[in-house]
Amino acid sequence: MSSDSDDTPLVRSNGRANAAPSSNRSSAKLPSNEVNGDLATGVSIRFGPLVGEDAEMEDMDAQGASKRKSRASIDKKKSYAEPDSSSEEDQPLSKRRRTTSVKQEELESDDGIPLAKNGRKLPSASETAIGEESDSDVPIERKLSAQKKQIEQKAAKEAKTARKLAVPKKETKPAAKRQSNGVKKETVDDNKSAVKKVKAEPAAKKVKVKAESEKPEDGESDEDEYKWWEDPTKGDGTKKWTTLEHNGVPLPKNVSMRYNGTPISLHPDAEEVASFFGSMLNSTHNVENPVFQKNFFNDFQDIVKKTGGAKDVQGKKVDIKEFTKCDFKPIFEYYDAQRLEKKNQPPAEKKKLKAEKDEQEAPYQFCTWDGRKQKVGNFRVEPPSLFRGRGEHPKTGHVKTRVKPEQITINIGKEATVPPPPAGHRWKEVKHDQEGTWLAMWQENINGNYKYVMLAANSDVKGQSDYKKFEKARELKKHIDKIRKDYQKNLKNDLMVERQKATAVYLIDQFALRAGNEKGEDEAETVGCCSLKYENISLQPPNTVIFDFLGKDSIRFYDEVKVDLQVFKNLKIFKKAPKKNGDEIFDRLTTSALNKHLQNYMPGLTAKVFRTYNASFTMSTLLRDLKASGTIAEKIKSYNDANRRVAILCNHKRTVTAGHAGQMEKLGERIKGLRYQKWRLKQQMLDLEPNLKKKKGASFFARDEDLTEEWVKEHQAFLVEEQTQKINKKFEKDNEKLLAEGEKEMKASELKERLEVVKDMEKKFAKENKSGKVEAEGRGPTVDKIEASITKLDQRVETMSLQAQDKEDNKEVALGTSKINYIDPRLTVVFSKKFNVPIEKFFSKALREKFEWAIKSVEEDWEF
Repeated sequence: MSSDSDDTPLVRSNGRANAAPSSNRSSAKLPSNEVNGDLATGVSIRFGPLVGEDAEMEDMDAQGASKRKSRASIDKKKSYAEPDSSSEEDQPLSKRRRTTSVKQEELESDDGIPLAKNGRKLPSASETAIGEESDSDVPIERKLSAQKKQIEQKAAKEAKTARKLAVPKKETKPAAKRQSNGVKKETVDDNKSAVKKVKAEPAAKKVKVKAESEKPEDGESDEDEYKWWEDPTKGDGTKKWTTLEHNGVPLPKNVSMRYNGTPISLHPDAEEVASFFGSMLNSTHNVENPVFQKNFFNDFQDIVKKTGGAKDVQGKKVDIKEFTKCDFKPIFEYYDAQRLEKKNQPPAEKKKLKAEKDEQEAPYQFCTWDGRKQKVGNFRVEPPSLFRGRGEHPKTGHVKTRVKPEQITINIGKEATVPPPPAGHRWKEVKHDQEGTWLAMWQENINGNYKYVMLAANSDVKGQSDYKKFEKARELKKHIDKIRKDYQKNLKNDLMVERQKATAVYLIDQFALRAGNEKGEDEAETVGCCSLKYENISLQPPNTVIFDFLGKDSIRFYDEVKVDLQVFKNLKIFKKAPKKNGDEIFDRLTTSALNKHLQNYMPGLTAKVFRTYNASFTMSTLLRDLKASGTIAEKIKSYNDANRRVAILCNHKRTVTAGHAGQMEKLGERIKGLRYQKWRLKQQMLDLEPNLKKKKGASFFARDEDLTEEWVKEHQAFLVEEQTQKINKKFEKDNEKLLAEGEKEMKASELKERLEVVKDMEKKFAKENKSGKVEAEGRGPTVDKIEASITKLDQRVETMSLQAQDKEDNKEVALGTSKINYIDPRLTVVFSKKFNVPIEKFFSKALREKFEWAIKSVEEDWEF
């Protein structure tokens, strides 16, 4: 049921370029100093007094939120012009008109009401709570708040040092001769300038020759030796590539419901849309969502009408009016059977199909970018489906229509061969945009956003983007002390706009709030710092602020924090009547105005950079003082503990997954299984030398209390089943290998013979349960050999226990978000090299390719 272009590749890939990457940054929260002997500002008190629990904030870092277009739920008459457009902005606060005569006590009375009590249904506090820290009763925030003063002092000291080092040394110049008219005449040293030119030319020439002479015939030569991060000319300016060739992207392939109990026939296009809904009935989060149902059904009715309507088995027209009468179960059962069939395919068949698919897609997986072979990232065109969106998106459930070649724009080099479109079609446009790093693009129909085919994460272009992002954060080190000093000073500025700027930068720096872009009415209602509404902030004297709002991806941000007294006073002023629910706190400030203000300190500085800087600088400070020792597992846990602190400070919160409890239970059972094996080995020692019970004591040989008789029998049954499955799988693999080599497969009798081991195991367990004794196993068993086995089991138990504790501690913290996006990867490399922990323990193969520049460019003495 697909269009004639569905199974035809879109374009074939081959290209060239060095991209000057676009940076993607954010800010992070650091703990703060103590105030009046109480907990420091910048510290969460979400769970009340910090006695024994970690205060955590929510993860607002899932990727891909759309940029805002127009601000939602505000008065359209409200002005968001720059400062000079406001009649009162330049007047001191003390001279402005009073907008209300309401008493201060009455204003404060409403400030202490959290958002959840204002009629909005949000998750309960227990859903976002976090348990106690494993290694201490002291919360992470309290630990970090104690370090806050030292961290900020270090930051200020390093900033001053960095600025001094950055100032170029003054060159001694010959004294300028004065003319008779009294004007200085500059002397020009022609020889010196000539020398400078000569020095500069070889580097540029070398790069140019390399780019031209190293064009490999197959696009692969010398790739491993190329280190773009050591080439200072790469990424300068806006021209991203010189020559670019590629083969484009392939279009996807695509394929009876009942109405009021009657099977109906539909046009293939309408049937396809019905299949979108029917195939995802197991995704109850979506299909049971009223908004999802409504949007889908409206689109479904439209396409049914456009394609000639629905008919029953007799050919009579059926009018589809009610969603509740639609039965998509037959469609779901069909697709579910297909999924099950695919899952149960023999491994050899799966490999064969994968090989065929890889062969078909091979031409689109790489391009030639400035003569170098580069991997393409998302080279497939998105297939038609139902839009899901993130969080509570108002357009969830709408139909994402099929992308036709006529909608796709190709970006390719002028000299390159333009890949042909599918037969009977044409491209929308062919461009030669050397400032763009995209290969193809199209506009999707749901939000009108443009979708791009880009290079893969491990490409030079993407690597340069990451490199520049973290270098920008390092540059902020030179200015952070001045920025903090200025916003502290401007918290008391006479101009309202300046107070709002200072307060916003304070919140962004201290609490990792996102700046917040304007949002359209057809987008999910999420906010950031500059777009906080009246109801998103509650104030509790003397200096506690309660944030309660939906952040990026509609993840709830709820936190109680202590702030500087002046910040508290400012927020109270910003909430002053006649402001009410729906009005904005920072009504004189926009994200663009805030970023423009920040760029006065350093070029390219935005609110996002704070997040990267604070995460990396905090991690750098923690790792600098870290004394990781012990086993590899213990060192990894030390790293993860530091990473977790950064993640909590940066609000990298995630919802506890539905399978977490099951995973923890499974891990706990595995640890219990290892302890059971230890007990059996100890019993085997007694079988060899019964007098050991007196020497080592009865407690050494006693079985742990939680390993009850009932549990032991269940575990033994599990071991028997596990062994049976292993033997069956091994038998299937051996037969596949024999068939592949052209030999006859083994008979069922061979499998039966192999399964005799399982029967022996069952008999052995039954005998042990009856007698209470365990006979020594293996070839030539000795007490020394068994003790060595017990030692190995102890190490495995310790390692798995550390992993379990780590997993539990991280259940609400998105360690990956901070490690991959906000902590400079070079810091992880430094830890790896300093403490001799394989980098594979921190970065997967994909991440090692993505961060190759970091792995190869630093040693253990590198500092952020």
